[in-house]
Amino acid sequence: MLHIYVDADACPVKQETYKVASRYGLRVTLVANSFMRSPEGDVELVVVDKGLNEADDWIAETVEEGDIVVTGDIPLAARCLDAGAWVLGHKGRPFTPENVVESLATRHLLAQLRDQGIMGGGPPPFSQKDRSLFLQKLDEMVNAIRRENEEN
Repeated sequence: MLHIYVDADACPVKQETYKVASRYGLRVTLVANSFMRSPEGDVELVVVDKGLNEADDWIAETVEEGDIVVTGDIPLAARCLDAGAWVLGHKGRPFTPENVVESLATRHLLAQLRDQGIMGGGPPPFSQKDRSLFLQKLDEMVNAIRRENEEN
């Protein structure tokens, strides 16, 4: 059964994920390095050890083909795609095998520019438009997976 995993520590769209999951009766697993509140019901919180990539490793090792992962972490997205999962970024951008390589290269280039002091700052602030697009794309992703499962 379709399952949604959320890289939860810095995820700004947890409430939106709960909303879509509730609509379709899907389970959600939040994976974080520390305790956080989560709603009752079909939402589970998994607290992993503190440490670099602990949550990412847990998700990548647990996710199955046809599951959804919500993350802004591009290397985690690549690992989950390799496992056959569908991956959605916080701003509603689906990661695909085609665009994740480009995203990794862009991430690397921007890190180099920041390290050299050529570029500063981070991404633009998270907006209501980003939330709306995320909701729409998560809904579309769930329906695409359900259609695919019905066909097989």
